[in-house]
Amino acid sequence: MVPASAAVVGAGLAGCECAVALADAGIPVTLFEMKPLRFSGAHVGADFAELVCSNSFRSEDPYSAAGLLKEEMRALGSLCLQAADATRVPAGKALAVDRRRFAAWMTGRVSAHPGIRVERKEILSLGAPGDPYRDAAPRGYDALIVAAGPLPGEALAASLAALTGEDSLYFYDAVAPIVDGATLNREIVFAASRRNPEDGDYLNCPMNRDEYARFHAALATGRRFPARPFEDEKHFEGCMPVETLAERGFMTLAFGPMKPVGFIDPRTGERPFALLQLRPETLNRDMFNLVGCQTKLAYGEQERVFRLVPGLERAEFARLGSMHRNTFVNAPRVLAEDLSLKSAPGIFLAGQITGVEGYMESAACGLWLGRHLAARARGKTLSPPPQETALGALLGHLRAGNPHFQPSNAQFGLMPALNVKAGKAERKRLYAERARARFRSWKDTYGV
Repeated sequence: MVPASAAVVGAGLAGCECAVALADAGIPVTLFEMKPLRFSGAHVGADFAELVCSNSFRSEDPYSAAGLLKEEMRALGSLCLQAADATRVPAGKALAVDRRRFAAWMTGRVSAHPGIRVERKEILSLGAPGDPYRDAAPRGYDALIVAAGPLPGEALAASLAALTGEDSLYFYDAVAPIVDGATLNREIVFAASRRNPEDGDYLNCPMNRDEYARFHAALATGRRFPARPFEDEKHFEGCMPVETLAERGFMTLAFGPMKPVGFIDPRTGERPFALLQLRPETLNRDMFNLVGCQTKLAYGEQERVFRLVPGLERAEFARLGSMHRNTFVNAPRVLAEDLSLKSAPGIFLAGQITGVEGYMESAACGLWLGRHLAARARGKTLSPPPQETALGALLGHLRAGNPHFQPSNAQFGLMPALNVKAGKAERKRLYAERARARFRSWKDTYGV
């Protein structure tokens, strides 16, 4: 299918990246977005590219897989990274943004593109046989890109399931609370970053053993939102609820997201037993995200439990944590290499619904699909980057023959193994250097 026109369903990160890449290549795009006519269970604003779970795009460390992915996306002209650079907030080695300014920036840039027509409309059908909404499916487009994110409407999800011939898979995603910075106890909370104590991008709530024990016990026994009777909870390991981690053992949090290594409590001059970090949500640092504290605790319980953390005794919550179902397809079974449905070659998927996990991963998927279809429209071929690269490994994960397919972030484990003996830091450096060399070669080969 050579697209002369395209419809993109969903104005999230992947949809915006894909729409702009296509429109920049001269392909007319209609971008469908159901907000504000209808909201998912996790979204609250009408702007495009709304960030739900966190305001962090993970590390920019050039020797991390997340950092490499951003590097490759910048080389491909990523719109999301342009927006992130324009709206970033301090977060140490991580790239974090003011989420409201980020969404507003994305909405303004995409809406103003002369090659994109925005329709605020919910798409209920992809035209599957027997679909009761089949007549309402988008028509007259050479390519239909579904970038509905992990929370598509029930009708659209049912239509997709009918086309793929199997039920969609799902897992549960948890959102961390946000606290008002003016309500923190600054006599306890101190500013420092793990690898640079003099870097004050993060705030930190130190705990001694007794304080940690009380908090841990409250987490483990706190009342939670129950799953609906027909839903079997399947958590994504990289976004595990903090109370679920607490159930795994007394020290799981202290060795994981609340490890105190690299910190000294200014009050005692000693390393805390455990430590909860707060990451700024806004550039003026008036709101803070509880790092690693995504949760499905009931709302009243969240306030009670998190106020047990030293420094949060009087904290006011700007947003409480929540739990929502994320939908994705079994990509190795239903998607071709170009992310089209094997059962319907004119329909493509992009973003988290494919089984990539994470903001940048979703955006990267949409960006590559847009560039790929744009090249096809010019009579050229653009194959995925080699699997030794961050983007190539992520796309390769969607083609893997894993019978127990699960979503994945960008990670070195998706790349072909290096047959060398080296320490962790050295192996990361070798993976990164190999990835850069392969990506440069790929760009030169295809004239990207």
